[in-house]
Amino acid sequence: MERLRSDPKSIRKIYVQHGFKGTLFIHKKARQWGIPVFPAPESKMMKIGRDRNTQGILADVDDVTYIPYEELLETALKKKRCPVFLDGLNDPQNLGAIIRSLACLGKFSIVLPTHDSVSVTEAVLRVASGGENHVPFAKVSNLSNAIRKAQKEGFQIAGAVVQEGQCLSEIKMPYPLGLVIGSEQKGIRDVIRKTLDIELSIPMACDTLSFNAAHATTVLCYEITRQKKDYQKKREE
Repeated sequence: MERLRSDPKSIRKIYVQHGFKGTLFIHKKARQWGIPVFPAPESKMMKIGRDRNTQGILADVDDVTYIPYEELLETALKKKRCPVFLDGLNDPQNLGAIIRSLACLGKFSIVLPTHDSVSVTEAVLRVASGGENHVPFAKVSNLSNAIRKAQKEGFQIAGAVVQEGQCLSEIKMPYPLGLVIGSEQKGIRDVIRKTLDIELSIPMACDTLSFNAAHATTVLCYEITRQKKDYQKKREE
């Protein structure tokens, strides 16, 4: 539904299960954009969806478009977006959840390395729940170089660390700002950590536990958004 609203040109065709409610909107938007809609029995929907729960509707869509990194940086500066660099994230569930959170918060983009990282796959899109239509993506061959290039353009780069970082509830964020999130098991690699301007830690009541990558990203990006609004408001006064 969100793809129909936000990026209908990327939809090749739609399958709708017999008895599915809400077809009026689907058919109206599909006719508007020349998208063929095929009614299908549950058995065919299960076959096309490879036995996953399709919830009654399937769309055949173009692959996600990755924009050039230079374009992502330029747009981030112009539109006051915060680029989020994902260092070695391998869980599609986490990436999908991150995309959904960043889309809800707004004003973020994502930078993924080409190696040792999950890409934006079908599994990721199912979790993102339409959020991919609102978050620009770029892929880079060298994350360290990409971060340094962002710093040359004026971005301060913060990274999420479990311990020994500045407390998220006490620090005053600089802007423009980029954020680095590490992998689920190892966190931010040392080679990337050396490039950081700021290390951030989320205050937690239990020292033996930690947030997973998706939850940590949501908490950090919420605080970045909150402080950025205050920062912009003070600049306007």
